[in-house]
Amino acid sequence: MATMSDVAKAAGCSTTTVSHVLNGTRTVAADTRRQVERAAVELGYRRRITRPGHAPRNLTAVGLTLSGVSNPYFSDLVQGVERELSRAGRVLVLADTHDDPETERRAVASLLKHRIEALVMAPTAGWTRRTWPLLRERRVPFVLVDRIVDSDVDQVGVENEPGACVLVEHLLSLGHRRIGMIAGLPGLSTTVEREVGYRRAHQRRRVDVDPALIVSGESTVDGGRRATHRLMERGDPPTALFSANNAMTVGALTALEERGVSVPKDVAVVAFDDFEFSPLVRPRLTAAAQPCHAMGARAVQLLLRRLTDPDLPTQTVRIPASIEHRDSCGCERASATRPGRPATPSATTAPIAPVAQPAAQPAAHTAVPGAAAAQTATPVAAQAAGQGASRPEASAVG
Repeated sequence: MATMSDVAKAAGCSTTTVSHVLNGTRTVAADTRRQVERAAVELGYRRRITRPGHAPRNLTAVGLTLSGVSNPYFSDLVQGVERELSRAGRVLVLADTHDDPETERRAVASLLKHRIEALVMAPTAGWTRRTWPLLRERRVPFVLVDRIVDSDVDQVGVENEPGACVLVEHLLSLGHRRIGMIAGLPGLSTTVEREVGYRRAHQRRRVDVDPALIVSGESTVDGGRRATHRLMERGDPPTALFSANNAMTVGALTALEERGVSVPKDVAVVAFDDFEFSPLVRPRLTAAAQPCHAMGARAVQLLLRRLTDPDLPTQTVRIPASIEHRDSCGCERASATRPGRPATPSATTAPIAPVAQPAAQPAAHTAVPGAAAAQTATPVAAQAAGQGASRPEASAVG
């Protein structure tokens, strides 16, 4: 049976746009709408067009709230959610929160008014004050995705701290001592955990952290650009940058180009979040790639489990990131290494301690099928440790 992703591919648009056409959740250009409708007919997609506010009668709707639906990261996550829901005979209704707690609350209230069965959420920083009370009042089953919270709920996210630690430790192993961090939106678990990884890498290499080198990029392109200019305007600017999400990375690279700074000749760059066109950027970007599609699918699996048995214990699922080792880090061996290495600590140093989970949360930290087998691959940091790079004198991704 054709899925929403199949329709998107045939129509030449994003899954998000197809969702808006099929569910009537946003106005779409007439030409694009016709292309989606034509593709849906040709592929035999069932219940193609839904009146605004109404789910198809023969299928159950599940809501998905997230920020920046145009972000390639979230587009991949949407595809994972939609494909898994389609297999379960359910349709997806999408809402954009714009990372604003009040917008999120209104979006969830609107979805509930339209009688969705359950909800998948990438929560905003203020969700516990605005949205969670509404969900508890309505007793709606939900699963959080991407952003982990200190609450007893079902949730799926990536291993942020180890991925950030591997990237930053790699830079340290190459001799960098002033590494700027472009941090995400305050209050998000992804922001906190990636900064913990940044600090942990410095701790492991016995290099002091300069707090002035950690600047918020607010998880946006413009924020990343401003943060980079701020860092590079210092009298003692960093020799390397760690950007904590893909949007800020675009902003960082833009700012460096504006300043005539060459990557990696003048400044090395690594990033959390890979994106589809990263290999086309010159130099190619060294990044921690998140398994977005797998996270979306796993979130739906947890949700279906909760719908089947509401009394089951909650689960927190963590999926490892993988390191795409390319050129922007300035590593001489980058072009000779294979991509997709799991984000694990260097074999030459002590294991990275996992981020502690709150005591009240009976979390079951698991990995999606196939993730365990990948753990045997050699991490980027271990490669760097054996390539003759300079060592520390006394020897840390909205």
